[in-house]
Formats: sequence, C-alpha cells, structure tokens
Amino acid sequence: MPALRDPQTGDSRRSILLAGRSIDYTLKRAKRRTLGLTIDDRGLTVAIPLRGSIRDAEDFIREKGAWVLEKLDEWAQRAPPPVHVLEDGSRFPLRGRQCTLRIVPDLSQPRWLEDLYGHELHIAPYRDGVLRTLVMRAIQSYALRYFKGRIEEYAYTLQQFAPDIRIPTVRLTNANTRWGSCSKLSGIRLNWRLIHLPSAQIDYVVAHELAHLVEMNHSARFWAVVAEMYPDYDEARAALRDANRIIPAW
Repeated sequence: MPALRDPQTGDSRRSILLAGRSIDYTLKRAKRRTLGLTIDDRGLTVAIPLRGSIRDAEDFIREKGAWVLEKLDEWAQRAPPPVHVLEDGSRFPLRGRQCTLRIVPDLSQPRWLEDLYGHELHIAPYRDGVLRTLVMRAIQSYALRYFKGRIEEYAYTLQQFAPDIRIPTVRLTNANTRWGSCSKLSGIRLNWRLIHLPSAQIDYVVAHELAHLVEMNHSARFWAVVAEMYPDYDEARAALRDANRIIPAW
C-alpha cells in the first residue's frame, strides 16, 4: 500500500506482511532514542527516532510480530464503546458510578448534583450537536477539578519521602493512546476520559504520573515510588486494560 501522510502530524500510514497477513500501521517520528509499539482501537502505531528508517521500523515490527498479531486480535474481539444518545434521563459513567443527564429548561449553566446513589448533570435543552459539546465541556470541567484534588492529595504523600517535590500544574489532554504524561517543566497532563473510570483507576494514574517527578523512567525504583503512594496499584493497573468497555464514545 502506498504511504498516506497526515498533513497535520506528518504521520504516515503503511502496511507490512506478518505471518501471511497484511497489517496496516501508523509510522510516527518523534524526538526519542528508541523504537516503540502501541496498539489500541486505531490499530498499530510505530514510533521511531527522527533519523530512524522505515527499514528499522519494519524490522522492529517483525521482531515483535507474534505479540503484534496477538494484541491486534485481542482488540478486534473487544466490544466497541457505547455511543450515548443524549436526552433527559440518559446515563453515562462518572468515577465508575452512574451519572444521569437531566434536561432542565431555563438553566443558565450546567449544575452537578451528587448523592449516595450517583451523580446528576443538569443542563439546558439544546439541539443534539450543541448539547453534546456542552455535556463534554461540563464533564471536562468536572474532571479537571477532581484531578487537581487527587494530585494535591497524592503529592502530599509523595512529599513525605521526597520533600523537594512541588505540586505541578495540572492540565487535561485529549490523547487517544495515553492516560497521562508528566514533565518537570510543563507539569502533569491527564486524559479527561479518565473521569469515567472508577476512582481507584484514576488514583493509580495520578500516582503513576507523580512518581515520574522522582524517576523519569519505568525502572524498579520508579515502581517503588508508585507503591509508596498507591500500594495496590497492580490491581488498578490491570483494570485499565478494560477501560474501553466503560468509557463512552463521545
């Protein structure tokens, strides 16, 4: 297949033959030293250094061929995320619990209610496209407030054994392949869709990204820092693999 290049990102779509199967993949160049593979609902992505070659990328894919085919087949068998029809009474997950959407006439701005049984989001009536945008914005605003609170709590725990750490700036990201990222310069970015998941999984991602302020890698020392903040991280980390079954397709 001839390479198709995204004019905005510069990424290109290519194909490779693995075990007699033609596999499409996205080739992404980035400022990095090593090659990396990512498989998600969009398929296979290969990230290579800026000076890396297509041959390097495809040799790497072939080296990991059995794993690539196994993971692609796993994704193919997964149920697609639910697509929500937004109307009065419709529901979506929020922090792992059900949130009910209520259409309330003459409401000037979105309003959140919470009790022991779940959440409600009250919002004024709009046509579908506008309503969907406003619901997403309300969820993102809620997510940012919630994430900041969790960052502050786990940063306090981190400071007990890493006192030089300062609470970083927290922003949202719309990334499709990462739950979060951390930089000592720009702070922590968290995928806003995390807010749909149970609090335990959100806390794991928060602890994971904060741990990068101490160890900018995934070494044994890094995981020891995560464990200091969130001892039961293994369970939450494993649960994230099924996140696509929970997170709605907005």
